[in-house]
Amino acid sequence: MKFQNWLASSVILLLFHLNGVAQELNCSVLINADFVENSERGVFRKMEAAFSSFLNETKWTDDTYQSEERIKCNFIITISGNPSTGTYQATTQIVSARPVYGTDYESIVFNFADRDWEFEFADAQSIFFDQNSFTSNISSLLAYYAYIIIGYDYDTFSPKGGDPYFQKAWEIVNNAQRSGFSGWEQFNSIRNRYWLAENLISPQLQPLRDLNYTYYRNGLDKMLEEPEASKKNIAESIKQLGVANNVRPRTIAILSFMDAKEAELVSLFSEGNIGIRRGVYEVLTNIDPSRIDKFKSIIDK
Repeated sequence: MKFQNWLASSVILLLFHLNGVAQELNCSVLINADFVENSERGVFRKMEAAFSSFLNETKWTDDTYQSEERIKCNFIITISGNPSTGTYQATTQIVSARPVYGTDYESIVFNFADRDWEFEFADAQSIFFDQNSFTSNISSLLAYYAYIIIGYDYDTFSPKGGDPYFQKAWEIVNNAQRSGFSGWEQFNSIRNRYWLAENLISPQLQPLRDLNYTYYRNGLDKMLEEPEASKKNIAESIKQLGVANNVRPRTIAILSFMDAKEAELVSLFSEGNIGIRRGVYEVLTNIDPSRIDKFKSIIDK
């Protein structure tokens, strides 16, 4: 299957919306509050607007961005509880994507489900963030994921380009650990914000970071011009994923990569050199045997 056809038939579809004046991010925030009883439904529209403004209007880096260069991302926040006035519990899906060079296709870079959002929000509330201290859980949550998204994006354009932003996310973790809010702790879970940031700065998992650059700059971005060589480069990057998994099996950063790339990898390697396809299949199913049925089509044809 030609790469152009893959782009046209890809099952990965993202809908993004512009949200006012942006800096680095072009983030869409959607809040689903259908599961809670709250007579003041307007607060959720104000919450969406406040979160969008904070993410899109904050200057997160020292770099200059053109409008078309902004990083597209979605925050889908499902309110699961409203234990007291102005206090909310939620699960949140965070997804970011970047365009593939020379195409209209947008490839998912980061896909993460955070089930431990707790925050306070009042009508007409402004959100303040201080990199050096904990001011509120909602500002820490949003800033943390802003830096994670930017770090992932920079990693796809230069080797370990995301280092300063993952370090900033790690600083937010450290500042938030004594706040009493869940998701920032080392011991309560191995699949939370603490461990995601730890994975991304850990020397043991640097092959996972190296993967991002090879996958995009030497892979997807060159696919139209050099499809076979690009597929080989992507297959080599998947070997790096296997190396990281051998050192620290099934860490949250590795599983997050699988969530982001599962459908794309199946589409990309459903045809072509069977030796390369088998190698990709073996790495992916070794990392996550629960996905074996989804990856089977890589070697079935």
